[in-house]
Amino acid sequence: MNMVFMGSDEIACPSLRQLAARSDYHLVGIVSQPDRPQGRNKKPAPCALKDFAEGLGLSVYTPERIGSGEVVTQIQAWHPELIVVVAYGQYIPEKILSIPPRGAINLHPSLLPAYRGASPIQQAVAHGETETGVTILYVSKEMDAGDILLQEVTRIGEEELAVDLGKRLAESGARLLEKAIDQLRLGTAKAVPQDSAFATVVHKLTKEDGRINWQLSAREINNRIRGFQPWPICYLELGKATGRWLRVYRARVEGESGEPGRVLSVKGEGPLVGTGGGSLRLLEVQPEGKKRMSGSALVCGRYLTEGLMLG
Repeated sequence: MNMVFMGSDEIACPSLRQLAARSDYHLVGIVSQPDRPQGRNKKPAPCALKDFAEGLGLSVYTPERIGSGEVVTQIQAWHPELIVVVAYGQYIPEKILSIPPRGAINLHPSLLPAYRGASPIQQAVAHGETETGVTILYVSKEMDAGDILLQEVTRIGEEELAVDLGKRLAESGARLLEKAIDQLRLGTAKAVPQDSAFATVVHKLTKEDGRINWQLSAREINNRIRGFQPWPICYLELGKATGRWLRVYRARVEGESGEPGRVLSVKGEGPLVGTGGGSLRLLEVQPEGKKRMSGSALVCGRYLTEGLMLG
């Protein structure tokens, strides 16, 4: 089967590796994003998928706009039977999707129709879900709304971070994608329409999503701390007088009550802060301009004092 693979994010790498290893699959084209400025010096660098593909010795096509006439001509010239999409990052128009006779399929890291959109892994953890999964579906005009070919459920660990869950889903999704393609090739695939009445949609995360709202319960805040890694990372203002920020990487829910945002204690493993329900012990943090450190080291550094109201 001749296939075009389209992807950009790190989650797409295991799928490309899986398909490239199959002698009965022929990757006639790989499409990814152009190099973008990254890091402090804003030097152009390849996205994760392009870097990975070139490491496998594969050529990568990186058009600026996927819907341009030049791109349509190139994909037509490849004569693909199927397009496979994994975290590509651009809306793919119908004139591209209609090229392969078997259509286009997508790997999405949620149990659709729940968590359609740009941040399904992070939001599932941030919302306190206990399970999620991966879905293989047909690409449709409406985002993540196509008919479902296969799904697989996985549990979310009680303390699991979104970054670790994403790695697990990338691997399980790659295996499920391979299974779906085999079913399409053999003619045994069965597509099931989604029930849009149960659909939920999540937005692309911004830095502001990481700002800690102390009016939420300690459990809700802790879920967001776990969910918003590796980005945008939850953070708080140490105090309006200081104007400094503190990133929080790990915390623990505790039962003591207190005014939301008030530092209740600066002893032990880290500062204890009141919330809208229970309290939160800050166990791993990063003060502005400093390296990551334990909560106990933060206390020793006298960054916080008992009774301080956090922003």
